[in-house]
Amino acid sequence: MTTDIDSHKLACIIAGTLDDKLGKDISILNIGHVSSLADYFVIVTGDSTPQVKALMESVKDRMKKLFSRMPIRMENDAKNRWNLLDYGDVVVHILHRDERETYAIEKFWSNAFSISEQEWKEISKDYSTYNE
Repeated sequence: MTTDIDSHKLACIIAGTLDDKLGKDISILNIGHVSSLADYFVIVTGDSTPQVKALMESVKDRMKKLFSRMPIRMENDAKNRWNLLDYGDVVVHILHRDERETYAIEKFWSNAFSISEQEWKEISKDYSTYNE
């Protein structure tokens, strides 16, 4: 596969990867017009600490395999309940459900545009692990 991919498509494929691994409440925020941090945030909920870690590993492995891309930076809290993968133009937040409710990232970034689930599923369908 190609290593040249725009940030919108990358965010959608990351969301699809998280969906394949049963991540919950996946949302993509286009923050490019309100921040210079990144173009997109992908936010997902894991039901348990092991699932949070598994979702993070799944995204890292899939992006490396598909696009030879590794995160520029990775962070997690001491209890591994909030993991962050920074791909430069796309930042992935993988949160335990309690942290997702507590920090309410979408409310903080309420000026960002949301990418619909229908849109990201359509864009990511050719990259699903189920197509291999």
